[in-house]
Amino acid sequence: MKNIYPWQNEVWQILARDHASRGHALLLKGAKGIGKLGFAQYLAKYLLCEKPSSKSEACENCPSCRWFEQGGHPDYCLVEPEALSELSDEIKMRVRSDAEANPEVKSSNTKPKKKPSKQISVAQIRDLTDLINMSSHRGGYKIILIHPAETMNAAAANALLKNLEEPPPQTLFILVTHRPHYLLPTLCSRCRQIAMPTPDFTQAIDWLDQQGIKNPKASLAVAGYAPLAALEYNNEEYFVQYEAFIKHISTLKSFNPIFLAEEMQKSDLPTVVNWLQKWCYDLISFRLTGRIRYHLSMQTTIKALVAKIDPRQLARYLRSLIDMQRLSHHPLNHRLFLEEMLISYAMLMAPARSK
Repeated sequence: MKNIYPWQNEVWQILARDHASRGHALLLKGAKGIGKLGFAQYLAKYLLCEKPSSKSEACENCPSCRWFEQGGHPDYCLVEPEALSELSDEIKMRVRSDAEANPEVKSSNTKPKKKPSKQISVAQIRDLTDLINMSSHRGGYKIILIHPAETMNAAAANALLKNLEEPPPQTLFILVTHRPHYLLPTLCSRCRQIAMPTPDFTQAIDWLDQQGIKNPKASLAVAGYAPLAALEYNNEEYFVQYEAFIKHISTLKSFNPIFLAEEMQKSDLPTVVNWLQKWCYDLISFRLTGRIRYHLSMQTTIKALVAKIDPRQLARYLRSLIDMQRLSHHPLNHRLFLEEMLISYAMLMAPARSK
């Protein structure tokens, strides 16, 4: 079934067949990279389909299915941050290639574009008013998919809450979130919350094998055991940057936090913080339990590093990275943000560095 992964079959059957189980708002929650968005999109397509099959599948041929695939269904709206709504990488590369091939088309007055927002604004939620208040074009559902829901700013969340408190007829809200604890409790309480399933290790490895991923066990571990993330990050550029970062922070004799901050300042900050979180998790996990979760091939290095590290200080630093992760989505200065985080790490690891 398209966009429904093997580990999602059970929850799919419940939501696809039981109208009462959906209510007027669904909150699909779970780790990033387990297929929540694809599930939500296919659920929307199926519910809008005019000739669904007896197997709970969209027909793919009716006007609704064709409109949905073309991104122009009048009864469906995907709301996400501008940063996620930009042109695909393929289109960007094509545009860039055209510009390089035809430099004369560039304007001398071209101004740098404003950086796309990583938040869902209140204006985006208010723009849903017409869709919510109008009758359905096809006589069925009107579906609003919000992803990731935790990127709504406070004003946007409160604006959405008003609609959930007085649900409009024939309208289904589907919220997809990687971090439900970032959402307003009152907003969560208005939704039917669905904990989206995560595949077990064997199931995830089998699926990655089918996708042609080399060394799926290592890829899955680095991606936090999220198979879609492992697939997404399975490219040379990502791993070169990731491995260079880990080499820097694990080679303490030559580790220079100022230099590394400069090198990484143009990288995606939430991703860099996540790398450091996973690394520190493995350090404290090995110190306390002798086990490693993410960096399976680095046991010898990790064992040497943690021998002189105070586990209480390491735990405090790991907790501080949770706050750093939140701040990483809208820092005032990328380089200063990274310097603060990496200098704190260097101070933590000083006893191991002097070994």
